Amino acid sequence: MLWLVGLPTVFESLTSRLQGALERIGRKATLREKDVQQGLREVRLALLEADVNFQVVKGFIKRVAEKAKGEEVLRSLSPGQQVVKIVHEELIHLLGEGAVAIRFAPHPPTPIMLCGLQGSGKTTTCGKLALYLQSKGHKPLLCAADVYRPAAIEQLQMVGRDTDVPVFARPGGNPVEIAREAVAQAKRDGQTVVILDTAGRLHIDDQMMRELEEMEACFEHVEVLLVVDAMTGRDAVSVAEEFSRRLELDGFILAKLDGDARGGAALSVREVTGKPIKFVGVGEKYDALEPFHPDRMASRVLGMGDVLGLIEKAQQRVDQEKAQELAQKIVSDEFTLEDFRDHLRQVRRMGPLRQLLEMVPGFATQGFADEDFDERDLDHVVAVIDSMTPEERRRPGILSASRKRRIARGSGMQVQDVNVVLKQFQEARQMMKGMLGGGPPLTRKVKVKGLPNLPRF
Repeated sequence: MLWLVGLPTVFESLTSRLQGALERIGRKATLREKDVQQGLREVRLALLEADVNFQVVKGFIKRVAEKAKGEEVLRSLSPGQQVVKIVHEELIHLLGEGAVAIRFAPHPPTPIMLCGLQGSGKTTTCGKLALYLQSKGHKPLLCAADVYRPAAIEQLQMVGRDTDVPVFARPGGNPVEIAREAVAQAKRDGQTVVILDTAGRLHIDDQMMRELEEMEACFEHVEVLLVVDAMTGRDAVSVAEEFSRRLELDGFILAKLDGDARGGAALSVREVTGKPIKFVGVGEKYDALEPFHPDRMASRVLGMGDVLGLIEKAQQRVDQEKAQELAQKIVSDEFTLEDFRDHLRQVRRMGPLRQLLEMVPGFATQGFADEDFDERDLDHVVAVIDSMTPEERRRPGILSASRKRRIARGSGMQVQDVNVVLKQFQEARQMMKGMLGGGPPLTRKVKVKGLPNLPRF
């Protein structure tokens, strides 16, 4: 059971601008054609400022305008909300309708070529993809097919050690032959997937593309994925177009999406090339790779949250038996500071707080500042609880002034910080009990140090 729930900065400025434009439309009880035109003008500017390709913006606005000007919209009971709905639907269409999975070969192993320019995050993405596929029951092999960039092989071997995935390497060999040998070895050893870390350049050149074409031609069934640095903005589109022209691309992986506050690449590459976005990188850790769901991303861009994504994160990272045990303790009034500490640790494992909070409908519209999300404050709460004795954690009522001073010294905090933690614990216990139906919910906002005011429940 979660009482705290964090989209990185991705789409931050775009979300803010779009929400402002759509809220003004959505509040109108009656809607005239000029109101629609004004709202769509703001949407157009928001998309252009987010580095979305001009032709993509032009087509998007045209489709929305045609649907929004219909009589059934303008004369409906809530025309403003109808326009917001149309924008949401068209955004899903722009991003690709539905999630698209990797095409696996009829007989393993499946070669997966990760292509892209230098600096796009290819090698790190190899490790992320290997870890993701491993979690789905596959046995991946990483192949160092970049023999040109200094230390490229060593970097992939480090990735292999970090993710506990074997690496195939032949320093100084021919990349095409290396790829072929890696697949042959994977077949012998029973590995089901071979992830090829191919060579990139600082810019697209003919030699690189010819080598990739030869590697692709080696295999009858091969998945070719282009890793695009989402932070490159409009340049990502030209890179995607050129790779799509020379290779039979199966789709994209958008890397560093957590560092792009604009989101133009994500909203452009699929529309321009017709190829789907299959995965997005949403953090630096190896487990920060997620399948791309257009409908969920569209909802998050418009500040509608991503409840399904949040539930999936919870299912993957939270111990379900402990969650059930915690819920029972809350209902029966046995929730202690030890349970509170364990719960905070589980929340931390789910990812950055801002990313989790923005998956909750309505949170993205609250206008939180970056200082509201200091992850270290949760660590301070845990440090305070760790400095208590087991008896104090079970019975906080025995905490006298002298005990609080000892706990403050042990955690490197002040006595008032200890008091704040105790208050947070009591309020969190009350709030969770209300959410589980075991008592009256809180009817006011709860301020948690380092976190925004949580909304009413």
